[in-house]
Amino acid sequence: MSAPQLPGPGAFPTLIDALRWRATQQPDRRAFLFLPDGETAGDAIDYEALDRRARALAARLQAGDASGERVLILHPPGLDYLVAFLACLYAGAVAVPAYPPRPGRPLPRLQAIRADAAPALAIAAAPIRDRLAATPDFVALRWLTPADAAPAEADRWRSPDPAPDALCYLQYTSGSTAAPKGVMVSHRNLMVTLADMDRGWDHSPDSVIVSWLPPFHDLGLIYGLLQPLYLGCLGVSLPPEAFVRRPARWLEALSRFGGTHSAGPNFAYDLCARKTTPAERAGLDLSRWRVALNAAEPVRLATIERFAAAFAPHGFRRRAFAAGYGLAEATLKVSTVPVDAETAFLHLDAAALERHRVVPQLPGAPGVRAVAGCGWPGAVADVRIVDPETRAPCPPDGVGEIWIAGPNVPAGYWRRPEATRETFGARLAGDEGPFLRTGDLGFLRDGQIFVTGRLKDLIIIRGRNHYPQDLELTAEQSHPALRPGNGAAFSLDAAGEERLALVYEVRPGNPDAPGAVMAAVRAAILAEHEVAVWAIALLRPDEVPKTSSGKVQRRETRARYLAGTLAVVDAWQAPPEVEAASEAPDDLEQWLVATLAARLDLAPGRLPLTEPLDRFGLDSVGVAELTAALSARLGRDLPPTLLYELPTVAALVAHLRGAAA
Repeated sequence: MSAPQLPGPGAFPTLIDALRWRATQQPDRRAFLFLPDGETAGDAIDYEALDRRARALAARLQAGDASGERVLILHPPGLDYLVAFLACLYAGAVAVPAYPPRPGRPLPRLQAIRADAAPALAIAAAPIRDRLAATPDFVALRWLTPADAAPAEADRWRSPDPAPDALCYLQYTSGSTAAPKGVMVSHRNLMVTLADMDRGWDHSPDSVIVSWLPPFHDLGLIYGLLQPLYLGCLGVSLPPEAFVRRPARWLEALSRFGGTHSAGPNFAYDLCARKTTPAERAGLDLSRWRVALNAAEPVRLATIERFAAAFAPHGFRRRAFAAGYGLAEATLKVSTVPVDAETAFLHLDAAALERHRVVPQLPGAPGVRAVAGCGWPGAVADVRIVDPETRAPCPPDGVGEIWIAGPNVPAGYWRRPEATRETFGARLAGDEGPFLRTGDLGFLRDGQIFVTGRLKDLIIIRGRNHYPQDLELTAEQSHPALRPGNGAAFSLDAAGEERLALVYEVRPGNPDAPGAVMAAVRAAILAEHEVAVWAIALLRPDEVPKTSSGKVQRRETRARYLAGTLAVVDAWQAPPEVEAASEAPDDLEQWLVATLAARLDLAPGRLPLTEPLDRFGLDSVGVAELTAALSARLGRDLPPTLLYELPTVAALVAHLRGAAA
C-alpha cells in the first residue's frame, strides 16, 4: 500500500485540520519526543495518541463552556504543555500561554496577564495549581490539569470548526510588567506563519526539529512545537533549564537524533562555544544540521565565527547559520535567510549609524560595526523604511523605522484599541497603509532587511524584552537614597552579549554606604524581573539628561556613561565570569562560598550564609549554572528548582549533606 499523499501548502485551514488529518492518515508516525532532563528519552507520542489526548482535554473544556473563553496555560515545558495548548484550539477556546511561576518568586507579570486576559479557566501542572488556586488573584479560576481527562472522553469532543480569522491564542509580549499586551493571533495568522517558516528552509517529512526554547515564547511555541506538527516531521524538545545548566545537551540532542533544524538567540550559540568542554564535543556529529536560526536578539559576527570554528570539526557548517528577524506583533517571522544563502554582514561606520545613515567601511577599521542581514521577507508583502517623525520614506542610504504589512500581521492587541491604532494602524504621510510599526530601526539592501537597533528604549537580554521604565521603577523603589524619576536603564554590549546597566541620582546627604544602595538595586531588579544588573553608577543630582519637558533621555545618558562624562558618586560592574575552580576545597560549604564569592565579586567572608543568594545578583542563568556545577561536584543530578526552594547557602548545604547521609 502506498503512503497517503500529503496535501499541499494551504490545504489545511487550521492546525486542527492538519493534526486531525495526520491522526487518521499517519496514526503511528512519531510526532514528538521529550527529553525531561535534556538527556534521557522520556515521553514519545504518535499523531493518533496526541490527537486523542488533545480531544479528551478539549471535551473537558467544552463541558465547562470554554468555547470562546480565554484559557491560561501554566504548565512547564513537555508533552502536557503541548496537549494543553492543542486542547484549547480543539475546544474553540483562546489559549493564553504564560511563564509558569517559580517557587518563591513574585507574580506581578502573571497577575497583570490574568487581569488583562480575564481568563475563565487555567490549565496547569498540579503543583502550580495547588500554589495559585488559593491566592486572591487566581481563586476565581476553574482549574484543570492534563491528567484530569480520561482517554475515553475524546469521543465526546465536538469540532469547533473555527473560521480562519477567529481568535486562536493571545501571545503576550515579554515587555512591560505593568501593562502587558496580548497580540491577537488568528488561525489564519498562525497558518500563514507556519507556511512562511517552511519557505526556503528545505524541510521534509524526514526533518528533525530540535528545540530547548520556552514554549511560552513565540519562537519556542511556533517553531519548536507547532512547526513539526504542520510539517509532519519529528520534534525533539528539552527543557530550557536543562540547556542553560549544560549547553552541550542541545548539541547532543541534535547529534543523537539527527537534528536538521533548530533555533536559538545569539547568547545560546555563545554559551555553547564558551561552555562546552573538549570531552563534550568529542562525540558530536552535527553534519545533518542544515538550518541554525539565530534570532530574537542582535546577531553577533563574533559569536557566529566562534561557534563555527568550535564545531566545524564535528560536522557543523557555517553556512547553516540563518539570521532572522521577527516579533510577536507579526505572529513571529518577518524575514529569514534561506538555506541556500549565507548570513551576510555589512561593515558600517558606527558614528554614521547613530545619525541614521548607512556608510560602508572596510572590516576591521576603527569605529566600524558589523550588522547582520536578517534575510528576505516571505509572507510579509510590504516592507517600508520610514522616518518615524515625518512618516515619510527614508532614502536608500537612510536608517528608519521598519514598517510592514502582510497576512501574518494580527489585528492588534487584546482590549487595547488605542495601542492597536498606534502600532497596527500606521499610515505614511500620503495616507498609504495601514502598516505595523515594529519599533525597530533598520534599512534595506537588495531586498534584505538589516536591523540596526530599536526606536524605543526596549532592552533585550537573552531573548527577553525588558522595558526600561519598569526596571527604573523597581530600582528607585528599592532604596530611599535614589531620586525618583532621575535614573536610566539601558543595555551595553559586553563580551558579545547585551547586558543591563543602570544609572541613578542619589539624594544629597544619603546616610547609607553606596555599596548598600547598589546591592539593594541589584537584588530588587533580579527578584522582580529575573535579570542580573551588569553595571550600576550612582550620580550626583541633576546629572541625568532630560528633555525640556522633563523626560529622561536614555540614549544620551548611555552615551555620556560610555564617554565617562557623568558625575559619578560610586559605581559597580560585574567581574569577568569565573568558572568553578577544579581544585576547590573539599568541604562543600567552603567550595560553595568560594565559587559564589568569585562569581559575585565578593570576599568569601562577606557572603552571609543565611541571606538569599538573589540578593547578591545571582540571576536565573547563574542559578542554573551553579546547579550544574553542584551536580558535577556531587556526581548526581539536582532538580533545577533546588536553589529557588533552598535560596541560602546554609539551607542548601544542610539539605545536600542530609541527602547524602
